[in-house]
Amino acid sequence: MDLQLNGKKALVSGSTKGIGLAIATALAREGARVVINGRDDDSLAAAQERIKSALPNASVEGFNGDLSQAGEVDRLRQRVPSLDILVNNLGIYEPKPFEEISDEEWRRFFEVNVLSGIRLARAYLPGMKEQNWGRILFISSESGIQIPAEMIHYGMTKTAQLAVSRGLAETCAGTRVTVNAILPGPTHTAGVDGFVAKLSGGKSFADFEKEFFQTVRPASLLKRFATPEEVANLAVYVCSTLSSATNGAALRVDGGVVRACF
Repeated sequence: MDLQLNGKKALVSGSTKGIGLAIATALAREGARVVINGRDDDSLAAAQERIKSALPNASVEGFNGDLSQAGEVDRLRQRVPSLDILVNNLGIYEPKPFEEISDEEWRRFFEVNVLSGIRLARAYLPGMKEQNWGRILFISSESGIQIPAEMIHYGMTKTAQLAVSRGLAETCAGTRVTVNAILPGPTHTAGVDGFVAKLSGGKSFADFEKEFFQTVRPASLLKRFATPEEVANLAVYVCSTLSSATNGAALRVDGGVVRACF
């Protein structure tokens, strides 16, 4: 299937690994000109090399900057004045008892997970409206509708992303600009390896995975962690020209963890 992305300019925030890198790679495979983002030159170079190794003809460049900071978004805008596709993937998470989450941590999670996407959308949405084509995608989480007791602050930010996504879509009514969110479920990324290390009590990943889906996420129909590539498949379709009738939506790629049909 031709997703008609050849030559489209795309930015994926927080994309040197995990779901972000998988989305950037998939966009590049479809012919998009991709800007990946991280905060370390070495990780950016490694991510670019991974994409180029898989796709020698890929158009990919890196932007080193913390896009949770307003000044860095301004610097990005100077370097990349316009975009066709914006994927707000930048995010952090950490399991922590509610009683131990400080005000500072609540603010940090909101700044990174929510305000980064708001600032990027504010920077690039007007240009998309002017050219009458664009795609903005927020990478939310099933945790936004099933708040995990072990990281309530993270779940709060993922719910907020859904509100922002739907609200922005309302401002694009009658245009060829769409704003959507996707909700991955538990996904096997490098970050999840750290999460597992904190919670596993020394178990192997395979043993932890089996127990996790028996006790912590028993509603899962997949009964395993998804791969970043499985999430990227949906993300790239939503970013494509073919997804023009999908707008203001919250689309689940959660392995059936959310026990609802809609």
